Amino acid sequence: MLRISAFLFALFGCVASAVIHAEELNGSAGGSTRADTSFVLLTENFPPYNMATDGKNFAQESNIEGIAVEVVRETFKRAGIGYNLTLRFPWDRIYKLAMENPGYGVFVTARLPEREKLFKWVGPIGPDDWILLARADSPIQLSTLEAARSYRIGAYKGDAIAMELARQGMKPITVLSDKDNARKLVDGQLDLWATGDPAGRYLARQEGITGLKTVLRFNSAELFLALNKDTPDAVVQRLQRALDQLRKEGVVDSIFAEYL
Repeated sequence: MLRISAFLFALFGCVASAVIHAEELNGSAGGSTRADTSFVLLTENFPPYNMATDGKNFAQESNIEGIAVEVVRETFKRAGIGYNLTLRFPWDRIYKLAMENPGYGVFVTARLPEREKLFKWVGPIGPDDWILLARADSPIQLSTLEAARSYRIGAYKGDAIAMELARQGMKPITVLSDKDNARKLVDGQLDLWATGDPAGRYLARQEGITGLKTVLRFNSAELFLALNKDTPDAVVQRLQRALDQLRKEGVVDSIFAEYL
């Protein structure tokens, strides 16, 4: 009888241990998180926030740099959470991967109302003003976005700016690489380029293009890390606390100062 009781006690202990382990993996059990939590983080070439050191459309780990990359690295380090970082192309693809696969995240992206329930969010990481750029010799003058409706406007496919233009009933000419719009603008294939600031000017300089003028600033957005919606709330909160602490300590400002 004692042997049976001991066996049942041991069996109960194993089952209880397995349940607790499963709860920890799912971020339950009182909101605890395991040290072995790890993410697949995806990003794109979107300088100066994220970029491959060689400018190519695929890079991993130490071959990726930028403001957001450094902020995300420090955030995960402070939170004690593991990750693998890959830069890929195009944006539509990595956005979809993060949205559909648990354990994935993508950055940086604007936290728009239509995206709110698709992800869980950590941020903000930094600002992204939405602007319309024109050539230096362009006579275009605008006071509203509506006034730009008759012009040929270039935008980045899948980007929040392109989505907003479409929502406004406009038909932007989209490309898979935003820096292509800089060249199309100066070559006369576009009248205006809808892009972010400082990202657009940074991309233009990479193409040897300077002197573009801002004819309209029509929105200001904050950029975030978007995590798959199945990410446990406890993990999201842990990352958010880490980022908030880094900002409080001045680490985020120091990273921005290195690039801008």
